[in-house]
Amino acid sequence: MRGDGPGRLQVVCGPMFAGKSEELLRRVRRARLAGLAVEVVNHAWDERHGAGQVASHAGLSIPSHSVTDVHSLADLGRETDLLAVDEAQFFGPDLVPVVEEIVLTGTTVVVAGLCVTFDGRPFEPLPSLMAVADDVVKLTAVCAVCGRDAPFHVRTLLGQVADATVPATEHVGGTESYEARCRLHLRSAGAGAALGRARPTP
Repeated sequence: MRGDGPGRLQVVCGPMFAGKSEELLRRVRRARLAGLAVEVVNHAWDERHGAGQVASHAGLSIPSHSVTDVHSLADLGRETDLLAVDEAQFFGPDLVPVVEEIVLTGTTVVVAGLCVTFDGRPFEPLPSLMAVADDVVKLTAVCAVCGRDAPFHVRTLLGQVADATVPATEHVGGTESYEARCRLHLRSAGAGAALGRARPTP
């Protein structure tokens, strides 16, 4: 069902626990119901739910191709109506030109990933992908401290990764390693354990 023209680049981004993978899976299910040819890709570093699975924190999952670099994406995108890429931040800046080339062949690419690091900085390649995307959905989580909308997340484990902007296997984790935070409580990560789940009045 691929058209003669280029496909679309769609970006789903946000912090940890915002529902990015859930939204990606929703789009995959809709495309398959429409009879489209779909390929789903996840980075091989993410084995939290087993290899070859894209899974959401809500418990939804779907089989995927586990790849280690962007060069494998070009082949998967051929003759595919929709290419869905999860955990895009682990692929690094080289993902941007590869995705743009795939889109020009007529494939629509949906990319989901973190647009912000655990210390509140832009996390490439998502900011660059957002800049060149046809459409962007930016999701928020729920602040673990106060319940406000949370556009950020913090790492709660001791022994922080030296540079949060560099993709590394140490970044992979879930509720045991990270908490969603609003802007007000972004800098209080060190006090997170002491705060527990106290919910001050907004």
